[in-house]
Amino acid sequence: MKNRLFIIEGLPCSGKSTTSSFVASLFGAKGDIRLIDEGTGNHPADYEFHALAPAGLVSDKEEIVPLSKFTGEMFDKLLQYKIYDFLPWEIEMPIMLDKWQQFVQTSSENTTYIFNCVLLQNPMCETMMRFGFSEEESEAYIRKIADIIQPMNPIVIYLENTDIADSVEQASKERPGWLDGVINYHVNGSYGKQIGAKGFEGYIHCLEERQERELRILNGLPVRKLIINNPQRDWNSAQEKIKKYLMAIS
Repeated sequence: MKNRLFIIEGLPCSGKSTTSSFVASLFGAKGDIRLIDEGTGNHPADYEFHALAPAGLVSDKEEIVPLSKFTGEMFDKLLQYKIYDFLPWEIEMPIMLDKWQQFVQTSSENTTYIFNCVLLQNPMCETMMRFGFSEEESEAYIRKIADIIQPMNPIVIYLENTDIADSVEQASKERPGWLDGVINYHVNGSYGKQIGAKGFEGYIHCLEERQERELRILNGLPVRKLIINNPQRDWNSAQEKIKKYLMAIS
């Protein structure tokens, strides 16, 4: 069966965007390739910046709307219903699973999709960091997604990083204001509060635990996977390993 979905996973600053582009280049001459980076705003399997507007706010019915289309007072009102960050889990979860179902059902059989994260990172940010759920609860949700995407014969490439603090510090030099935002998100989320996380060190501790959980969860999922250890130390070697792996299974 053809592999129609490749998902690149790993912590922030692990090289997911670079790796996603590299994987796309390997398939560039073999047909229709669709590379979806994080933050695109129109993700086929994710709601990155959308709100579940209640009936009477935007129209006469409840509907999912892109926040990018609104400004001013209406934007402020809709932000309270943002799918990530504000909806309760019992409402958010079925919405996200339905989005994955829609993607699989409408995806083209002649297209190879390459996703930057969304199978592990986004669910873990919600279930672990925002809600403080256990690893077992996170795994149960991610396994539901893995079951949904089985018809696409997915492959996950995970970039494991044991130099987390160094990678984050280097990336922050190129992303003004980014570090303060992610520290605030993590230390003030349910998991951060559970462990008493503070400042940069608390943020790194959150990431370290998240990576450990993600690797355990990934190893138990019914998907093909390739784990690359510390690719940031030798990108040429890491890309060669990825290339050989993909050539061997194609």
